[in-house]
Amino acid sequence: MHAEILFENGWVYTGNDAGPLRANLAIAEGRIIAVGTPDELHGSITPETRRMDLQGQLVVPGFQDAHIHPIFAGIELLQCDLTEATSAAEAVAVVARYAADNPDEPWILGAGWSMDFFPGGTPTRELLDAVVPDKPVYLVNRDHHGAWANTAAFEAAGIGAETPDPEGGRLEREEDGTPAGTVHEGAMDLFNAVKPTVPYELAYQGLLASQQLLLSRGITAWQDAWVPIPEGEHADHLDVYMDAAKAGDLKARVTACQWWDRTAGMAQLEAITQRRDRVADSFDHHQLNANTVKVMVDGVAENYTAAMHHVYLDDHGHHTDNRGIEFFEPEVLKEFVTAIDAAGMQVHFHALGDRAVTDALDALEAARDSNGTNDNRHHLAHLQMVRSEDVPRFTGLKAAANVQALWACHEEQMDTLTLPFLEPGAEDRHYPFGELASAGARLVAGSDWPVSTADPLAAIHVAVNRIAPGEDLPALGPESQKLSLKQILDAYTQGSAWINHMETETGTLEAGKLADLAVLDVNVFDLPAQELHRSVVTQTWIGGECVYDRALTRNSQAQPASVMP
Repeated sequence: MHAEILFENGWVYTGNDAGPLRANLAIAEGRIIAVGTPDELHGSITPETRRMDLQGQLVVPGFQDAHIHPIFAGIELLQCDLTEATSAAEAVAVVARYAADNPDEPWILGAGWSMDFFPGGTPTRELLDAVVPDKPVYLVNRDHHGAWANTAAFEAAGIGAETPDPEGGRLEREEDGTPAGTVHEGAMDLFNAVKPTVPYELAYQGLLASQQLLLSRGITAWQDAWVPIPEGEHADHLDVYMDAAKAGDLKARVTACQWWDRTAGMAQLEAITQRRDRVADSFDHHQLNANTVKVMVDGVAENYTAAMHHVYLDDHGHHTDNRGIEFFEPEVLKEFVTAIDAAGMQVHFHALGDRAVTDALDALEAARDSNGTNDNRHHLAHLQMVRSEDVPRFTGLKAAANVQALWACHEEQMDTLTLPFLEPGAEDRHYPFGELASAGARLVAGSDWPVSTADPLAAIHVAVNRIAPGEDLPALGPESQKLSLKQILDAYTQGSAWINHMETETGTLEAGKLADLAVLDVNVFDLPAQELHRSVVTQTWIGGECVYDRALTRNSQAQPASVMP
C-alpha cells in the first residue's frame, strides 16, 4: 500500500520499544502502514505522498485520558470561571466582574476556586454577599467536592440553621448553626431543586470548547468519568455525545462512564444497560461507547471525607473520631458491583482514601468470586492512600490503577489542608504509583480535569519527579514512588487504551493500527527529568487527520480580525 502521509526526519516512540527510534512513519486510509527507516519505507512513497518534515520532533501515540470531565469542564469555562484566580481577593473580583457583565442571569454559577485561598479551605458567604447581595451565587471548588454560596443562594434553597447535614455531606456552620458559606459532598445536592438547569445547547457548546483544548494537548481519546442519567430539564450528556458524533463534531474517541446514583439503588442498572446498548447499536465501539459505570466510594482528604483506616487529626495533631465518609456500606457495594460485572460492564471507582480502596477491592473480589473471570476492565482512580497489604491485590484481581499523577507533589493544598491532618508517615504512602507498578499493577492515567490541568506532559513531569513543574520544593515521598518516563507515558497511551477496550486499534504506533498520534516539539527522552514539562504538543492526529496544528493556531491568533465591508 502506498503512503498518503509520511512523517520523516524525526523520532518515533512506538510504545513497543525501550525508547524512541530514529524512524519514519507512513499512513494510508487513516491507519499506520509502516514504521521504519527511509530505506525500508522507500517503496511505499509516491509523488502524491504528503511528506511531513518533523525536523527532529518526536511522534508518540495519542494520549488517552482515562479520568476526565470534558462536558462539565466546558460548561464551567462558559460560566463564571475561577480557575485563573490566584488568591481569595482575585476570586471575589472575578465573581464581581462576571455578575456585572451578566446582569440578566438569575443565578451566578461557576467553578474553579482553590481551597487553599481560604482559612481551613472554607470561604464564607459574606465574601460573596459583599459583591453580589441581590441574587444567588453558587460556585463549585476546584476538586468539585464542595461549593461556596452566598446568603441569597442558601435562602433560595431553604437552607438554614435548622437544616440537618444530609447523609454523605456536611455544611460548614457559624456558632448558632447558620450555614457559613461552604458545603461539602452530599450537601451540594441541597441546591439542586432551585439552581437553574443546564440547557442542552450549553452542554453541547461546552463539549466543543473542551475538545478544542484537549486536542491541543495531544489527547485523542478519553473516558468521561461522570455521565449521569439526567434529572428534570438538565441536558443529557450522553445525548450530547451521540449528537456530536452523528454530526461529525466529535473528533476524539470517547468512553462515556455512566454515573451510579447512590440514592437510586439497584433499579438504575436496567436504565444504565439500556443506555449502553443504545450507544452500541448506533456507533462503532472505538468512536463512542458507554460500557463503564462510575462508582463514587468516598470523598476527598482535604475536607476529611476520604474514607481512611486511620482517623483524621485535628488542628493540634490530636486524634478525632472521623475516618471520612463511605458513600456505601461495604456489603451494599459488593452487591451492586457484582451485578454491574454480571451485566458485562466495567466499574470505574473513585477511591481516594485507603479504606475506600479496600472496600473497592473487596467488592471486586466478591464480583470475581460470583461471576468468574471476564474481560470487564475494572479500575480504581485517584489512590491517594493505599495500604501496603492492598497493593498486591490489584494484580490478583486484575484491577487497574488509574493514576492522576499531577497531584503527587507538594503544593499549598497538600501541605496545609491534607498532610497535617493524616497519621504520621502518610507522606511516604501518598500516591504510591511506584509501589503499585513494582507489584505488577496495570497503570492507566488521567487528569481529572477540570480539577487540575488536562495537560498530560505536566502530569508526566510530576510522575517522574514528584515535584510540580517549576517548583523547588522537596519531592513527595520516597524515590521508590517515582515512575520512569516510559512507565507514565505508556500509562497515558497504551494503558488507557486498554482500559477503554481500544488496545487493538490504538495506544501504540504499529502497522495496522489507527493513526492516532501526537507530535512533541522535542524528544522528551533526551530531556533532563526536571525539564519534561517544557515540551509541548505541536500536532495532534486522529485517524490520519490532523485535528490540531500549533503553528496554524498561533498564526491565526496573530492575524488581525477582519473588518466586514
